[in-house]
Amino acid sequence: MTAPLPVAEFMNFERLDIRVGRILTVEDFPEARKPLYRVTVDFGPEVGIKKSGAGLRDIRTREDLVGRLVVAVVNFPSRQIGKFLSECLILAAPVGDGDLALLVPEKEVPLGAKIF
Repeated sequence: MTAPLPVAEFMNFERLDIRVGRILTVEDFPEARKPLYRVTVDFGPEVGIKKSGAGLRDIRTREDLVGRLVVAVVNFPSRQIGKFLSECLILAAPVGDGDLALLVPEKEVPLGAKIF
């Protein structure tokens, strides 16, 4: 039997600012405790460029990520990861065996498009 899901009010969702961005750069992050990349994402003129510590290093190459559209939460408080400040959370879903599927729009959309 599955445990009941916690109830969330719609206003909780409305407080999240989830946007589409394009990955500009991906750098190794060897000083991180987990296998992370330092990722720079362009969210268009309204949000601008933000950085993220993305846990994709063991499952994606830098070349596979640069230029891809991604979906990310852009209004969480920044999080310090070592000497790096992560400013957004790139969204993904587990598919098994440690692999992740990045959440991406089904078609090309403008950078900064808001998810609702």
